[in-house]
Amino acid sequence: QVQLVESGGGTAQAGGSLRLSCVVSGGTFDKNAMGWFRRAPGSKREFVASISFSGHSFIYADSVKGRFTISRDNTQNTVFLQMNNLRPGDTGTYYCAGRSGIAPSDLSVNYDAWGQGTQVTVSS
Repeated sequence: QVQLVESGGGTAQAGGSLRLSCVVSGGTFDKNAMGWFRRAPGSKREFVASISFSGHSFIYADSVKGRFTISRDNTQNTVFLQMNNLRPGDTGTYYCAGRSGIAPSDLSVNYDAWGQGTQVTVSS
């Protein structure tokens, strides 16, 4: 059974940075595209970023382009989300997700496995 465990959430001031990690176990990590989604209080879950199985292709939500960077280390079965220049609007629970396909995707229905989430709070 595939397990995804996020870490790295916390509180930051606007303009600050956080780095999220997601360790994957029980699956074929290096054959799966991965993604990050988030849910703000009172809002629906939204796409943040996705990376191909190889780490060479990416998709970003417009709201995070130029500020967030997704990456992966297939030797460590880990995917990262580096978040810079954080804004209060980035506050929410961040979820790591994995999909059977090799290409990145911004659609949550394309993902098969999800982590429990890690909280990110950005204060102004």
